[in-house]
Formats: sequence, C-alpha cells, structure tokens
Amino acid sequence: MIKVIKIGGKLIEDDKVLGCLCDKLSAYYPHCVLVHGGGSMAGQLSSRLGMETKMHEGRRITDEATLEITVMTYAGLANKKIVSCLQSKKMVACGLSGCDMGVVVSHKRSNSGMDWGFVGDIDTVNEKMLALLLENGIMPVISPITCSPAGQLLNTNADSVASAVAIALSRRYETELVYCFDKPGVLKDAEDNSSVIPQMDRETYDVLRKEGYIHSGMLPKLENAFKTLESGVKKVRLTSPENPDGGTVIGF
Repeated sequence: MIKVIKIGGKLIEDDKVLGCLCDKLSAYYPHCVLVHGGGSMAGQLSSRLGMETKMHEGRRITDEATLEITVMTYAGLANKKIVSCLQSKKMVACGLSGCDMGVVVSHKRSNSGMDWGFVGDIDTVNEKMLALLLENGIMPVISPITCSPAGQLLNTNADSVASAVAIALSRRYETELVYCFDKPGVLKDAEDNSSVIPQMDRETYDVLRKEGYIHSGMLPKLENAFKTLESGVKKVRLTSPENPDGGTVIGF
C-alpha cells in the first residue's frame, strides 16, 4: 500500500515533532508520498518583511507579493527542511513543488465570487512521474506550489493536493491518505484528547455534525475525506504525526 501523508506547516517548525515523524516514516519507506503546507512559516516571513497576510475563512488570499513569499517558503525552506530530515534518517527523498515534472497542473481560481489572487484549483495529477520515483525507491516530498499550463505559478491548498495525489495514485496502487495535524484524531470533545473517535462513516459523521460535536475547521477536512474515498482511495486517516497508524479512520 502507498501512504500519502499530509503534514501542516506548524509541524514542520517543530524540529522534535518533525524528527519523530521522519522516524515513523522509515517504516513505510519507500512506499510513501509526503505532501506539506507551510502557511505558518509563510506568515512569519511576511511579518518579518512588513507584509500583511490576508485571509478569508481561514484561507490565504495570494496577491503577487504573497505569491513570492509562499513560493520561497513552501517550495524552499519548508520543503528542504523536510527533505534534509528524511535524508538524515537514511531515506532517499526528492523535494518537489507541484509544478516540477508537471506533477500537479492547476488553473487560477476565477468563479468563486471573490478574488483569491494567485490561488490554484487542481486540474490533473501526473501519477506516472510519482510512480517513477516510488518504483526507484525515492520518496516524493511535495509542496503545494502548482502551475497552470501557461506556466503561471499558483498557491494551492495542501489538503487538496494530498487528496488529488492519493486519488491519482489509487489508479495504480492501493492507497491510504493520512492527514497529520495537531490532534490525535477527530475528537468528540475538542478539549479532551482521549475522546478520539476511532472510526467514522458518513452516517456517524452526519449525526455528530448535527449534534455540534464536529464543526469549524474539521468540517472541510472530513468532507474532503469522504470525497476522496468515493474517488477510489482505500482509506483516509486523521491523526497526529506521533501516531500515523492511529487516530480516526474514515470509512471502513
């Protein structure tokens, strides 16, 4: 099975957490693809440069100057920090952005009712290039900087990239998508880390959402998880980087 693991930018900043995750990944190597964000690091760099970070509903609005920051941070510092950590654990890793080898082709978002700037929505994933790396013992590490067919760089949501990559690879391999975040799984009580819901199907999700246990930022993650399953991925898991085989399994 190929594991597509998505980690957020805050996890990358913590050297101890990143090192722990890379240790865990050695158990899956080379049958693993890592997709990462970097929004927190990009925000910090923007502040150091005196630039305002513009957000809407938790998502970054990417004007031309912000695009330069996100490319530098996501495809540069964040990506290479992960690759160097993996290499230190004796794994062969290749850092990519979505535009390298045409791995993720996207278009500039234009029909959402507001101007998101240089934000990309995914059109295609070239799973042949990823399979080429995987079958030669190389772990792809993908940042969510994509490009259009005309060569325009675009900032794309990392959760969406991870989902699209998992779906594309599921045409060749049995695939599991793992979202690593700062909780041990989907919690029934957001203040109690021991209240992890171990398994969740659509019916359970609908009940918990109506009762108010699942809300805010967890909603798009879970909706995306169910859509991913419907598109051919074998399993979706939400968990912490310390326990990539634990947490909440979506669909069973």
